[in-house]
Amino acid sequence: MRSNTNQSAGQVAIARGEQTPLPGPLVRVDQAVILCGGLGSRLGALTTSTPKPLLSVGGRPFLEILIEEIARQGVSRFLLLAAFESQQIQEFAADLPARLRRPITVDVSIEPERAGTGGALKHAEPLLDPVFFMFNGDSWFDVPLASLRARMTAEPERAGVIALRRLPEAGRYGTVALEGTTITAFRATGGATPGEVHVNAGVYLFRRQVLGDIGRMASLEQDVLPRLATANALAGVPASGYFIDIGVPEDFSRAQIEIASHRRKPALFLDRDGVINRDHGYVGSVDRFDWVDGAREAIALANASGYYVFVVTNQAGIGRGYYGVQDFWAVMAHVQSELSLIGAHIDDVRFCPFHPEASIEAYRRVSAWRKPAPGMILDLIDQWPVDVETSLLVGDQPSDLEAAAKASVNSFLFKGGRLDDFLRSVLYN
Repeated sequence: MRSNTNQSAGQVAIARGEQTPLPGPLVRVDQAVILCGGLGSRLGALTTSTPKPLLSVGGRPFLEILIEEIARQGVSRFLLLAAFESQQIQEFAADLPARLRRPITVDVSIEPERAGTGGALKHAEPLLDPVFFMFNGDSWFDVPLASLRARMTAEPERAGVIALRRLPEAGRYGTVALEGTTITAFRATGGATPGEVHVNAGVYLFRRQVLGDIGRMASLEQDVLPRLATANALAGVPASGYFIDIGVPEDFSRAQIEIASHRRKPALFLDRDGVINRDHGYVGSVDRFDWVDGAREAIALANASGYYVFVVTNQAGIGRGYYGVQDFWAVMAHVQSELSLIGAHIDDVRFCPFHPEASIEAYRRVSAWRKPAPGMILDLIDQWPVDVETSLLVGDQPSDLEAAAKASVNSFLFKGGRLDDFLRSVLYN
């Protein structure tokens, strides 16, 4: 089994344990704010009555794909800043958690009048966390959000951190002047800057203090960010990840094919009890959850190597009445929180509470999701663009391996020890 070749040599070196990947514990961030109020006039008739972020890309609203990409990196609370056709944004937000089948919340802040990107953010100030991510709703820059959190952790005096896209030349974009890690200026569009340049790609990590001097009507890009740069309050994190902006017709057309292709990657399916945590029998509360040695590092390794990380776990304890569904999700929230401290994450989770001998009647049945049946694995493959041929499952029971075989996924039996050492031997040998 080999690492995903889409990853950089540096990322793979980190995954192999050849350098310390991130300082920790990292700044905690659980909120993502997304700008959704633009008119999208360059797209003509496509946005006459539809907000640009809700345009279909590959059969799904672009905003749904963007939120899924953010949520898989451990963010669970979303705030959409809406203006044009805000009712459509509200309807989208109401349905999204069920469609994605994730324990996320999606709220909407509606501008009473069009106030620009800075004004929209200022209007939403009462709803903002002390530290929050912010994204443009019409573009996707595929960067590890943990890299922004690591920069803010290392430089706590910064009011904000911006992901900067590396380009060989400026072209039609405005550029960002960077000295060390400090953003010193934002330069106008269309400059003739020679050599590699840095461009603002619309991915931010802000402290709420950035709102202090924003007026009711303001542009984030033209008014707020230049002032913060003058005060040396912004840090930049250069990256070379995939980027697309659906705001112009040619790029919107390109997105229909490119996004699906870029998101296709191998998956690491992990059983939970006995692989991620020690199996004490029906682990349904945080106080009974004990990490397997090296489990956190193994998940970080898989993240850095370009794998989706999915948990597929039988949870008959729910059906037997030992704990409830909310208890299960509370444990998984604890897992994600612990992982976030080292910049790691689980992309998605499937669990099966059903058992033929369950005490609770609602859960007393045979289920195609209960391992050794492959239902949980197949459902994840159906929802995510998984490269099945290069995917793998790690479990501690023969039933785990049988489920993987039925889903045509390679599998490996974990018999104990450090999970990161075991996974490293699988990925690189």
